[in-house]
Amino acid sequence: MSDQGNEQFAKLFSPIEVGPITVKNRVCETTNSPGSAGPDSGGLIDEHFTEHHVAKARGGTAWIGSETWLLNELLPEGAEEEFGAGGAAVRFASYMIPGFVEAVRKFCDAVHEQGAVAVFQLTHLNNAFGASAVPTVELYDLVPHVMTEEHIEFVLNTYAEAAQKALEAGADGLEIHCAHETVPQAFLSPATNKRDDRWGGDATARTLFVREALARIRAVIGDKMALGIRINGAEARQGGYDLLQFREMVYIIAETGLIDFVNVDVGHCWGRHAYVPPSYHSPAENREAGKAIRTDLSEKVKVLFAGRVNDPIVAEELLQAGICDLVGMTRAGIADPEFANKAREGRLLEMRRCIGCNRCIGETVHGTKPAPFKRPLCSINPEIGREVMWKQTFKAAQESKHIAVVGAGPAGLEAARLATLRGHKVTLIERGSKIGGQMLLAAKAPGRDSFEDFLYFSENEIERLDINLMLNAEATPELLLKLKPDVVVCSTGSTARPVLEVSGGDSDKVVQGWDVLAGKVSVGERVALYSEEDYFQTPNIAEFIAAKGKQVTIFHKWAQIGTDIDRYSFGTVMQRLEENGVEMVGGVRLSAIDGDDIHFISAYSGAERVFSGFDSVVLVCGSVPNADLYYTLKDNYPFQKVYLAGSAWLPRRLAEATQHGAAIAMEI
Repeated sequence: MSDQGNEQFAKLFSPIEVGPITVKNRVCETTNSPGSAGPDSGGLIDEHFTEHHVAKARGGTAWIGSETWLLNELLPEGAEEEFGAGGAAVRFASYMIPGFVEAVRKFCDAVHEQGAVAVFQLTHLNNAFGASAVPTVELYDLVPHVMTEEHIEFVLNTYAEAAQKALEAGADGLEIHCAHETVPQAFLSPATNKRDDRWGGDATARTLFVREALARIRAVIGDKMALGIRINGAEARQGGYDLLQFREMVYIIAETGLIDFVNVDVGHCWGRHAYVPPSYHSPAENREAGKAIRTDLSEKVKVLFAGRVNDPIVAEELLQAGICDLVGMTRAGIADPEFANKAREGRLLEMRRCIGCNRCIGETVHGTKPAPFKRPLCSINPEIGREVMWKQTFKAAQESKHIAVVGAGPAGLEAARLATLRGHKVTLIERGSKIGGQMLLAAKAPGRDSFEDFLYFSENEIERLDINLMLNAEATPELLLKLKPDVVVCSTGSTARPVLEVSGGDSDKVVQGWDVLAGKVSVGERVALYSEEDYFQTPNIAEFIAAKGKQVTIFHKWAQIGTDIDRYSFGTVMQRLEENGVEMVGGVRLSAIDGDDIHFISAYSGAERVFSGFDSVVLVCGSVPNADLYYTLKDNYPFQKVYLAGSAWLPRRLAEATQHGAAIAMEI
């Protein structure tokens, strides 16, 4: 089965043979593990898992990688199972649960009904076992136990056992996860493989573990399924392999004739370049890794390249240039599960493009929320992680109402869009000259221009859905009474939080970081940025100022800035600050501004510290809700209902705002 794409995407929507299977187009969901199954799934694939991933197949994605199969380890008697970010060393794996094959078969059937293929990933991902006593990943510095021949034999057999289950379930393909903190990566990397036996040494020896695992899988599946590897094109860690060494290892593995495809990305989970590149990186920035092995390998072995490809135009360019045969577009499919169909049908203006904020992977895979509250997440698509609920409850409104949405920030935009789709008449009122709210500010920061894509999508939806947009309009009670809405949604946002009440806080040299981004104020040559904020605002504003040639020092309330930034973005953020000469002082709280002297107290001991010579003090201290209109309206004016939405309720982040706006629209 093939897609009939338009001429602009002729290659992207052409079919391809990968081993024994035919893939109808080149758009792939590479394996990611957001924990989409419901809390009552018992470890099995359920309706929540299925709806999350099959939505992408329904939307035109041809290759569904879904979520990894974490395999079991040979742990010593009495040892606790060890759980880490995104992986674990466990005695009992999901494929061993009764009913597993039946659950997977239902999922595969659902994927096949959409004309897509189901490819599963087999993974040993933990910090308990490794090729040598070297931390698997620099981020955690956890030293693993050195695998013996007995351990290696056990692990190799688990690949074969899991492959048998996949075969019985009707899967189309399998890949061994050989990248990103996995046991195979530990054997492949000269940084983590220091062995002097047959499993370590030169490239041939370091690939033996992978070749043995592939051989055992192939002995089970024969030519009934496609088989490949997911591998890192260059480690980006000290002592790790580079692109040339990567090419040598892949060539050795491919020469066995065991694989049908190589799924490649590039990077490390910590530092630059991350293998889940955020918005600061150009699309397909490390495409040379795909090009290199496409050159090295026979046409029989297909190359799947992944690395911030969020646009079908970029995907088509990669294919036309011979860089790869298939394109991983995982985050593109999270942001908009229907993006492939929209591209094929020429509906590009309706496409909701991924903005590269990384909350989807960085938070849901590696976040700290407990299991009942952990689910897939997208900052710009509130349906993600709620697909089953959405399918059950998204219906036309029983009664069409006139809704006034005040504030065209993320919460207001989603409330207006979804309320209109449900059949309500919406008037969207914005006091500024453009929609976007704080997104307009965020997009001004270096490397964050992709945030504007959400605003382009919203503008197109306002036009497509014929939403009445009032710009440069102050939503006073008098105006609302004149408009006569049935319901009012107050998505009036928040304002920058003023400095704590400290001596000299009202000095002319003190300005808000938001005003600096907006171009409302200027700063001097030496800038002290005082931060009580742990996400991206602090580094983004610091870089914005430093990029203009200013000397910037960040003074932060605790030891380290950016503690809430995901692990895939943090290294890039810190590198950019370093390149711009930004200095940092941690563990201090502002106490006074006295002429050229800025006084701080230690956050730990209370001791005073004084710094001098700064021309400006820039505040980045979060924001406070603007809820006045809501409280004015809710008890004093004759509207059926008044809602409070987004940052006007609680200043949090983009996903919380869009989800709140959407929830209100679903309720009305």
